[in-house]
Amino acid sequence: MSDQVTALVKNLRNEVPDCLAAGVVDMATGMLLSVDTVDTHPTEVLDLLAGATLDLFQGRTVVMIEDLFKERRGVSTAQHYFQEILVNSDNLTHLFIRNTQNEDIVAVVVCRKSLNVGMLFAQARRVVKEHSGH
Repeated sequence: MSDQVTALVKNLRNEVPDCLAAGVVDMATGMLLSVDTVDTHPTEVLDLLAGATLDLFQGRTVVMIEDLFKERRGVSTAQHYFQEILVNSDNLTHLFIRNTQNEDIVAVVVCRKSLNVGMLFAQARRVVKEHSGH
């Protein structure tokens, strides 16, 4: 699995436009499995990225919203409702995408905010799909 995760991160960094950093978070453990960035960051920041990703996708309130949507729509699957989350900060755009084959794996891509968001989604989705066995 570690070779696949490393390859995914490398391909995201190389193929997503204006990509400054890419990483993979394991939602089951809350650990950052791999990261590649143009800057150096303190370990604490990278550890917080994994925790923040976990909160975004599986925080208590998020799970409550997912459960409510499932109940209202009559969905009984254990699949998570939220698959992608886009976050804009002052200078950066962060895209979080669940792996379609293993929902516990989330790819994180950080790009300059000036990028074309459509290209970000298209390229990141393509790379994640290639690495998820489809």
